[in-house]
Amino acid sequence: MVRITDVARRAGVSPSTVSYALSGKRPISDETRRRVQAAARELGYRPPGAPAHGRSKVLAVAAPLRAGVHVPAMMRVTQSVVTAARGYDHDVLLLTHEEGLTRVRESAPADALLVMDIGLQDPRLPLLRSLDRPSVLLGLPADPRGLTCLDLDYRAAGEACVHHLARLGHRTVALVSAPPEVHLRGTASAHRLVEGFTAAADHHGLASSVHPAGPAPAHHLADRLLRDHPALTAVVVHNAPLLEPLVTAFRQLGLRIPEDLSITAVCPDDPATTTSITLPATELGTRAVELLMEKLHDRPVPEATLLAPRLTERASTRHA
Repeated sequence: MVRITDVARRAGVSPSTVSYALSGKRPISDETRRRVQAAARELGYRPPGAPAHGRSKVLAVAAPLRAGVHVPAMMRVTQSVVTAARGYDHDVLLLTHEEGLTRVRESAPADALLVMDIGLQDPRLPLLRSLDRPSVLLGLPADPRGLTCLDLDYRAAGEACVHHLARLGHRTVALVSAPPEVHLRGTASAHRLVEGFTAAADHHGLASSVHPAGPAPAHHLADRLLRDHPALTAVVVHNAPLLEPLVTAFRQLGLRIPEDLSITAVCPDDPATTTSITLPATELGTRAVELLMEKLHDRPVPEATLLAPRLTERASTRHA
């Protein structure tokens, strides 16, 4: 049996450095970490509790239930992961605690990992880079090097919503974005959608504003939007729990949709009356499992896969 001291001797470092490099518990230079990982691979070293790939037939899904996370959307993706995994004779272990990855590293029997709710500067990235088992991130961090990332192209989604509204002649648009705590965490999807929305509005010369929205009543937000932006004729909503309440609030304030106000959404469902870009939950879950299976068989996979957004026009938008 290969021991941690064998890896340390091969890499020319101390056993504690090997432990830190493979666990991510303490910062280690990239050069040292790569040297340790190479030595571990050459010797076939596996940390205690780590299963041999392909033996447990379990995929772990790290889906932390954080403040501001839209749980139904996360569970739709998870459901599609479960369905796809069964096709490969794998079960799924759902980890909803913040320390889920650490538990997988130390003892959980999982062949591979799918990690959700990725931040631009996600603190879990060093650990993911050091783990000795395949992983796929559902989200695109600022630095995806050495990782496998999959997501809806949220920047393109924000751009597509604004392009659609600009084509209809709207000149003042607002984005009702994810809750403030989601932005404070630096969640990649929220950041990239704001980035795309703002860039497209600037490109078309539109007046635009962004409004991270928390749990306050929708009619307060609707009233503030109309008061602060009297020329407002279109709203993009990237906040699923607020979509229908916000539509109702605008109507209660006397606005006709779409005659007075056009509404476009980026959401997990496909609302029957709202022009929208839908989160492709089934495609994301299925593709994530396919990528994990490719990695389990040591086949090359792309560093980043971004699914193109598809905007469906419905009765909530019209010419300004």
